[in-house]
Amino acid sequence: MPPRIMNVSTLERPIPDAGDAIRHDWARDEIEDLYRLPLLDLVWRAHGVHRAFQDPHDIQHAGLLSIKTGGCPEDCAYCPQSAHHKEVRIDRDGLMAVDAVLEMAERAKNDGASRFCMGAAWRQVRDGQAFDDVLAMVRGVRALDMEACVTLGMLDENQAHRLAEAGLTAYNHNLDTGPEYYPSIVTTRTYQDRLETLKHARAAGLELCCGGIIGMGESIADRAAMLQVLANMNPHPESVPINVLVPVDGTPLENAPPVHPLDLVRMIATARIVTPASRVRLSAGRRDLSPEAQAFCFMAGANSIFHGDSLLTTANAQRDSDAALMCMIGPQD
Repeated sequence: MPPRIMNVSTLERPIPDAGDAIRHDWARDEIEDLYRLPLLDLVWRAHGVHRAFQDPHDIQHAGLLSIKTGGCPEDCAYCPQSAHHKEVRIDRDGLMAVDAVLEMAERAKNDGASRFCMGAAWRQVRDGQAFDDVLAMVRGVRALDMEACVTLGMLDENQAHRLAEAGLTAYNHNLDTGPEYYPSIVTTRTYQDRLETLKHARAAGLELCCGGIIGMGESIADRAAMLQVLANMNPHPESVPINVLVPVDGTPLENAPPVHPLDLVRMIATARIVTPASRVRLSAGRRDLSPEAQAFCFMAGANSIFHGDSLLTTANAQRDSDAALMCMIGPQD
């Protein structure tokens, strides 16, 4: 029996149940119509889907570490690690030692993280000692009984299989934005390049962590277009990070206007509806959100945060404020 299409124009039909809500045939205008619903109606729908597929009280904490910083040959307009952005002040560091990375992973676990994510500012994975070290990092994180995720740029089929053999849980490779707007943000690789890397990771049996960024000058239609690509993957990415641009001086997007928190809520709610079984990760930009805005994001379907002082190279919410937030939204004595 084909899945039932949700009526986005009224609230007369009930939220689909777990048996018929997952789809892989979303039309772009259908997703855009969802995004444009009255906000409380949209969040009501998203929260119902969230409860049908997720434990609403389960918010995963993940650690994130830049294991190789700066000097990336890509020209991503948002990224301070690009070698193209000469005015950005950033310390360039080579690949960290395996022991140092595992020490940070253990610290993250002690702080409550169940997932540890490692990012290297590479255009693509190259076989050799550096990749061998990353494989050792993955094995070490898994030995700590944590999920392991890496983002290393493009990779081929063999490299994806080697990561899987090392025990990697998920490969992160974000789409950033919709396919039509993508050339305005990145010119050094194509959208198809990104999709090929995701295909290699999936073929190796890895989970996918794939989302994007809002606030880069894209339209609502572009946001819907990105979600359409994700929602029509079969299976959906297990993890969908939703990032808000953090403008960095010296990058082409340094003067981008701020994103209103309620636009983020809309994006999270729409992502929750179209990828109901995925973890929707409240990612970059969270430091600038009030506790109330973050709670609204959780209500809309977000169920993961990154903790720690930084997200690769930009500031993140402080551990103490995260602990206070979790207490505020949890059961009260």
